[in-house]
Amino acid sequence: MSATLAPRVVVVSRRSELDELLVRHGTRAAAEHFLRQRGRDLDEVAARHEALEAALTTVDAAVPSDWRRGRVDRDDLPRFLFGPEDIVVAVGQDGLVANLAKYLAGQPVLGVDPEPGLNPGVLVRFGAGEVGAALRAVEAQAAAVRPLTMVAARLDDGQVLAGLNEVYAGHGTHQSARYRLIGADGWGERQSSSGVLVGTGTGATGWTASIAADRGWKGALPEPESPSLSWFVREAWPSPATGATLTAGMLQRGEELRLVCESERLVVFADGVESDHLTVTWGQQITIGLADHRLRLVVPG
Repeated sequence: MSATLAPRVVVVSRRSELDELLVRHGTRAAAEHFLRQRGRDLDEVAARHEALEAALTTVDAAVPSDWRRGRVDRDDLPRFLFGPEDIVVAVGQDGLVANLAKYLAGQPVLGVDPEPGLNPGVLVRFGAGEVGAALRAVEAQAAAVRPLTMVAARLDDGQVLAGLNEVYAGHGTHQSARYRLIGADGWGERQSSSGVLVGTGTGATGWTASIAADRGWKGALPEPESPSLSWFVREAWPSPATGATLTAGMLQRGEELRLVCESERLVVFADGVESDHLTVTWGQQITIGLADHRLRLVVPG
């Protein structure tokens, strides 16, 4: 950390389900009616909202008074500028850390679970009451940090999109996408499929794991910190013009998967956030491999 500039703690969260219901329906009574029609109880939704608010209040109080502060909602991440000396605190579910990862460039991240026992807690490893000590450990460079591998898609016009779990390249509505796929060994084929998924070890328990199970994949998937990626082609369609033999594999350090677009419009998005995507047009090339940086996830020591 800089000796002349106090650290800035940026707290990232997302609107609670109750907040979203109130935006949509206007009043608690209308939200309660909506939930009751679906066999749900407003009290449960309100309790989760209160747990999130309590965690945010505790985290805010844990930031030293002489440190700088920032706050950003998940929906505003594409427009928020993180500084190189920021310490990022994500308060929410594991998926919030994944949503956040692609906007960072090496800043340490503390994941805070507002509802311990209800979330898997793979990426949100701290309780709100532990944040103060963790922040001091980060400032002193004494915190335990896991460098999690990330995947990146690069277009030939210089645009880059990174992901903590996976990147998807294909049609925006998951219809048939046509492209020429070129593997790490240089061999390739024209394909028509529901898209290509390239995943990290962190994402190996999610979307890629589901595809691997359906495919009867016998190999091991990557570990979160290993410099390797797995890739799968979804529902490749064999025809006189397209093949379905190059549909799964691994990428090691220095290896890349390339797709040359042969559709009018394809998209590339990361970690399931389809609204934040790159657009690819006919003839453009997508190169997918290890990202240049990792997510520095702070974990309990």
